[in-house]
Amino acid sequence: MTAKPPSRVELLQGTLDVLILRTLLTGPSHGHAIAKYIQRTSEELLQVETGSLYPALHRLETKGWIAASWELSDKGKRARYYRLTARGRKQLATEQSKWEAFSRAMALILNPVDQQVE
Repeated sequence: MTAKPPSRVELLQGTLDVLILRTLLTGPSHGHAIAKYIQRTSEELLQVETGSLYPALHRLETKGWIAASWELSDKGKRARYYRLTARGRKQLATEQSKWEAFSRAMALILNPVDQQVE
């Protein structure tokens, strides 16, 4: 009997921004590496499509939360590398607090201490 692979999870609006900011907390990275990091770290549950990733990166750059520059990749090809800015770090802290509160609220509702449902 083989284990069924986990189904992928759809991202809630605004989630991708937080995931990108958190990924860049570890250091500068190019788009493909950002997507792979999110996929690997989420145990393959989250997969970021190119059509979502690059508009999100552009949006975050426009907001001043990330900065981008052209550099050579490990393979010697030109790639656009993104890095977290000071404003991005502050935004990540704000968003992380919101997500932690939201997660706690969902856990309380989905797994209530008092199991009675009216």
